[in-house]
Amino acid sequence: MDTMDTRTAEQSPAVDVQARLNEIKAHMPQTYKAIQAKAAEPGSRAYRLVREGVQGTPNSFYAIERGWVQGTPFDLPGVSAELARVIVQFGCTFLIMWAPSAQQGAADGSN
Repeated sequence: MDTMDTRTAEQSPAVDVQARLNEIKAHMPQTYKAIQAKAAEPGSRAYRLVREGVQGTPNSFYAIERGWVQGTPFDLPGVSAELARVIVQFGCTFLIMWAPSAQQGAADGSN
């Protein structure tokens, strides 16, 4: 059952949020599973962060999976350089970045 709430209060007319969410559902299965898992956490804002990210808000949500990219890159100090280093060093077929406020568990957000 699909429970992802795709409604937004203030959609930017230049961004087709629903089309981007449909791309996640259709082409990024690991990303979609991770979004659903994050949304199941108590107090989660996962769906709102995803919508913000696909609308262009940095530092909310960014995902890469098998050549598909959705969301907006993070511009926090050092994040892009560290992310690039990790991807080059270890490879990457699936990556999701959540807003720091969405992290539970490890203080560094590594869960």
